[in-house]
Amino acid sequence: MKAQELERVAAQVVERTLGQLPQEIREVAGRVAVHFEPAPSADVLAEGFEPDLLGLFSGDPLGAPDTPEQAVPPQIHLYVANLWDYAGEDLGEFREEVRLTFLHELGHFLGWDEDDVAARGLD
Repeated sequence: MKAQELERVAAQVVERTLGQLPQEIREVAGRVAVHFEPAPSADVLAEGFEPDLLGLFSGDPLGAPDTPEQAVPPQIHLYVANLWDYAGEDLGEFREEVRLTFLHELGHFLGWDEDDVAARGLD
């Protein structure tokens, strides 16, 4: 499947997932941008992340104090080609992995660490 189609499907999954969240989380989730990219950029890899990374939250989590030197607003990156490979090129599995990865990264935006995310079944 081509990158544009993967991005379209992933965007639909994120939109549907947002619609299923409780209202208070849905409102907060609207504050974080979601980007769909084939794979991590060279800058992300230079930070030590693996090339098969599925998703990444960057920026400050919700509730972090605003500072003038904040360089990057909160954002979620979903790496659709990596998700497609991870799902074994199965569309149903791809949709589920996009959903889980989005929720996992959204958890980081909400301020949850890896243990909190795992405790909620989003690891």
